[in-house]
Amino acid sequence: MRIIIGLCVVAFLCFESPSMASDKVMVSTLLDEMISFEKATEFPEPYYTCKMVSSYDRRTVSPDKDWWYANDDGFGCMRVDTVQGRVEKVMFDYDGPGAVTRIWMSAHAKNGILRFYFDNEENPRIVIPAYDMPRIPFKVGDALSLIHTNYTPEGLGGNTFMFPFPYQKNCRITFEELDKNRNTWGPRYYEIEYRTYVSGTEVETFDVGQVNTHTMQEKIQDVNKTLWNPSTFKGGKRCEFAMDIAPNHTSAIDLPLGNHAIRSLLIDVNCRKGDYAKMMRQLILKITFDGKETVWVPLGDFSGAGLGAPEVNSWYMDTDGRGHIVSRWVMPYKKNAKIEIENLFEFPVWMNVRAHVSEWEWSKNTLYFHTTWKQERGIEITNRYDDHKGNHMWNYITIDGRGVFRGDLLSLFNYAPDWYGEGDEVIWVDNDIFPSHHGTGTEDHYNCSWAPVVPFHTPFGGAPRADNPSSHGFNAFVRTRNLDGIPFQKSYKFDIEMLSWNPGKVDYAVTNYWYGDLNSKVKQSSGKEEILSQLPYLM
Repeated sequence: MRIIIGLCVVAFLCFESPSMASDKVMVSTLLDEMISFEKATEFPEPYYTCKMVSSYDRRTVSPDKDWWYANDDGFGCMRVDTVQGRVEKVMFDYDGPGAVTRIWMSAHAKNGILRFYFDNEENPRIVIPAYDMPRIPFKVGDALSLIHTNYTPEGLGGNTFMFPFPYQKNCRITFEELDKNRNTWGPRYYEIEYRTYVSGTEVETFDVGQVNTHTMQEKIQDVNKTLWNPSTFKGGKRCEFAMDIAPNHTSAIDLPLGNHAIRSLLIDVNCRKGDYAKMMRQLILKITFDGKETVWVPLGDFSGAGLGAPEVNSWYMDTDGRGHIVSRWVMPYKKNAKIEIENLFEFPVWMNVRAHVSEWEWSKNTLYFHTTWKQERGIEITNRYDDHKGNHMWNYITIDGRGVFRGDLLSLFNYAPDWYGEGDEVIWVDNDIFPSHHGTGTEDHYNCSWAPVVPFHTPFGGAPRADNPSSHGFNAFVRTRNLDGIPFQKSYKFDIEMLSWNPGKVDYAVTNYWYGDLNSKVKQSSGKEEILSQLPYLM
């Protein structure tokens, strides 16, 4: 049964999508893109690929060969060079036009020297006297240089560096070990994500002097403030309902016709009876654009929180852990759109759902917003890192079609006694022969290090839930992508190795956030049968 109650109030003038002009790529334009909700809706022009190089175990060469699950992930590099008498491990060396968009690093010790070379120059433009990005010789602010929760200046822990490094011809990043004894310094973990633009794209190569100017430092400060305090659009046409939704009933809002976009979505839930965690899993958000449902997800998972719907503070999503949710994902459509909430919970739920909608100028690169959800219970995890036949991958999502991947939430229950996330993520894009993203561990993908983890929040996601120091029980990780969004023209596939410290089982529920054409398809997702499954911890 469906009840449709909708109210739209005109509160502001229309908004047009950003220009598609192919301007020069510079630090300043990349920072502007990073804090543009609107830009995230576009398939990139000029086109670029997003790939990642990491310190993954180099015995890993193919899924059908031994050592695919090899886990000595702290010693891999591209090669070793001798430069002016120095021995330098080459961590990154790619030709442009391009831009480094994310550098994740962690280690047992930070002694050594990092060097950044640009455009095939003999001398580095950046020298850092440690395996430690926070010591870079200019200020970027704490939103662009994320210190991990277990970081110490001299020893354990790491950092995720989100400040971009554009380059026209080439960028090379190396590390010199001052102590040659591997047993002294131990593993050096890293992940470096980068864009490669189509040939002919004009890029202004990174320059320390330009970044240190007063004008640029002011801009960097403003970007930091904006990332920590994102503005929620409250103008446009306000469309909402406020009512009790009975069990097994649906309430909906039909949005204004024609070229428009949902600019923000605010939802308040009041649980008068029953268990809050179970309710937030059994309220289903559905959004249909131009006749096709592209969003189907439990409300607590849509918020980036997962089971229990705890607090989240991030760029795209906020929730206070008590039923107030704010979404800043921009969702364009051409003809019509509808927002629905279906109540699969056993009691009536009072809800207020409010969308702020503005007019939108559609272009050939405008994409639809998609959110898909998948759950599997009783997945085996193992610690047989070198046993090819004894391990397996688990698929987050497989997409056929064109789009840009923008983030994921992993919400889980861990039956094993301790850390479940030793496995690496691997992402296959379009015609990849080897995955264009091969990570170094689950927590590394989610911008932290050294499991188990504790709850934390950043503009780019975090760990909303970690109930036990051992990681047994409930856990949740969320990551959203700004400059590190991954475009795909034909297909996108995200798998993760199911490796752990000790054998056991996990229940995984994954929410994926992405933009794509209306006909882009997900191969496998979950529905009501998983929502209503008898999870022992929600009974």
